[in-house]
Amino acid sequence: MKLLGLEASQNAHYYLSRYQQIADLGVDLYVYNGIGSDDFWPAERYRHGDSKHIDELIRNAKAWHAEENFDGIFTFSESAVVATAAVATALGLPSIGVDAAVTSRNKLIMRQAHERGGVAHPRFEFVTDLEAALRTAEEFGYPVILKPTLGAASNFVFRVDDAEQLRERYQQAHEGITRMSWYEMEAEGLDLGPHGLLVESFLDGHEHLIEALVWDDEVYLGSIVDRVTVEGDTFDDDVHHAPTALSADQVAEVHALVRAAVRAQGLHRSTMHAEVRFHQGKPFILEIAVRPGGGGLDYMARISAGYDPIRSVADVARGARPDVHHFSPTEVHTAAMCLLCPSGTIESVSVPPDVSDAEQLYFLKISAQPGDIIRRPPEGNSIVGGIGASGTSFDDAMRVATDLAGKIEVRLAESR
Repeated sequence: MKLLGLEASQNAHYYLSRYQQIADLGVDLYVYNGIGSDDFWPAERYRHGDSKHIDELIRNAKAWHAEENFDGIFTFSESAVVATAAVATALGLPSIGVDAAVTSRNKLIMRQAHERGGVAHPRFEFVTDLEAALRTAEEFGYPVILKPTLGAASNFVFRVDDAEQLRERYQQAHEGITRMSWYEMEAEGLDLGPHGLLVESFLDGHEHLIEALVWDDEVYLGSIVDRVTVEGDTFDDDVHHAPTALSADQVAEVHALVRAAVRAQGLHRSTMHAEVRFHQGKPFILEIAVRPGGGGLDYMARISAGYDPIRSVADVARGARPDVHHFSPTEVHTAAMCLLCPSGTIESVSVPPDVSDAEQLYFLKISAQPGDIIRRPPEGNSIVGGIGASGTSFDDAMRVATDLAGKIEVRLAESR
């Protein structure tokens, strides 16, 4: 099996470990970055250009495909899902299609699709200025959520509790999304839909992250992870637990909701990352992205539910049905959290041996490198990395993960 991984603009070395997981499956993996560094992947299976324009991405991918005859193309990057769909279509390889990709990337278009499909979702309004945002928030009732249409990783997503706070947060988000890395990494020359801000009604219940698959319109919930973060007015997605505490009836409700949202987004064969939040006892869809979730969710899926999202990516890319079953949790508890630090420039990150060699550690990823700039809310949502531990119970797994995370030392450069 010969696959091509794609990023329009390389996201540092963030996806390198996931590419290695693909290669470890026995895949002959090639990587193309429209804009990228020279030493990202073994030279004989790596190319990069100096343009992220979709015409150049297609032209260069076609030329390489003529030489190598790829079986499929995929991406792990939220910023490349539309470009990947366009390139795959142009190469005649399996693709979700550009329309479904745009619907699954742009939160406004996604919400409109959910609305047409009768899918339970928060109320929403696309706002083009502060006055419109204030009017909408007054209509919906505080608190509300302010979020970008083309965001990712909770960048510039705020819970807003009153008009004074909305005035502050709107200005921060309005300015911030123009320089947001996830938007800057998008391919040029594609119509991604409106780039702006949404005001949404607040959902007051618990939240769940789902690694899922749709294959010939049958939807499988591979794993369900509970978000256990204590919330403030920003969203770090920094603490998770699996298997889920949802009851069998609640899982059935979530399955029906995700199935309806998948159909509304026009997806027929795709790996997916779905986010669901309960409100007044019923599940509502937050989003369905057409790539696996990050932050170690793939490890949690394998350990806590016997589902491998990365293997599914490889299978779907080449048009083969993945080995998947409906949600069936194991007895192993897992806890994962983002590694966070204050805003600043990374000087060093030190991981002692009693962390890296810990028996219960199943996931450790340090994504921040010396010289990287960490931006924390309201300027951004950068992280140092992620860590995960297993245990015999939620409390056991969480205790170990928290203890190990506390031993990792992050040094920031002093301001000059």
